[in-house]
Amino acid sequence: MRVALMVTCVNDAMFPGTGAAVVRLLRRLGVEVDFPQAQTCCGQPMVNTGYLDEAVPAVRSFVDAFSGYDAVVTPSGSCAGSARHQHGLVAKRAADNGSDPGLARAVAEAPPTYELTEFLVDVLGVTDVGAYFPHKVTYHPTCHSLRMLGVGDRPRRLLESVRGLRLVELPGADQCCGFGGTFALKNADTSVAMGSDKVRHVRETGAEVLVAGDNSCLMHIGGLLDRQRSGVRVMHLAEILAATEDEPAPASRGAAR
Repeated sequence: MRVALMVTCVNDAMFPGTGAAVVRLLRRLGVEVDFPQAQTCCGQPMVNTGYLDEAVPAVRSFVDAFSGYDAVVTPSGSCAGSARHQHGLVAKRAADNGSDPGLARAVAEAPPTYELTEFLVDVLGVTDVGAYFPHKVTYHPTCHSLRMLGVGDRPRRLLESVRGLRLVELPGADQCCGFGGTFALKNADTSVAMGSDKVRHVRETGAEVLVAGDNSCLMHIGGLLDRQRSGVRVMHLAEILAATEDEPAPASRGAAR
């Protein structure tokens, strides 16, 4: 199986350790992973703000960059959701207005894009990935992974199989953290209020670490946790699953660092 890593813009620019963790994890499980250098943005920011025409070049770049692979794996529910659900909308518009008539076929023939936990559980058929992380952890299911992709309990099953990890329930876990990409910019006060509710629930758990499958949401929640000097770390799920006794997870990682 030829697998490509879609690292995402946020991870590439701000959290490269997450992409490296995905590669270490998959290689430990016997999967050979490539990193297509031509990959760029999946086009989600443009689509989410209504600029479907402007997203056409991004979607075209995406399907060209990942052509020929058997699967695309990404440590992001939102970007996986974009590839699976938004690219078809962009391609249809490109066909209707003649800007890229062949894009619809290219999107239809593109390899399947999986969020990391989907690939681990559904494709590789594993929940115990050999990870070791001796900390008290709570899990936030991000909106796109929960609602658009329907990842369900896959992340929890993976976390429950990590040796040494104590998983505690997050109150109001299915409530949005308030990030929402450009929503946080357009509706800053509402975004902060929603994030503050999420932070309150995180602190109620007494967890050392908040984990999620999207660094964009962790960046938002973690910034608020940092401002409150809560002492709670935020970590991407991939970093925990990649951790072993021989190669521990990073000792600390602030949301905006």
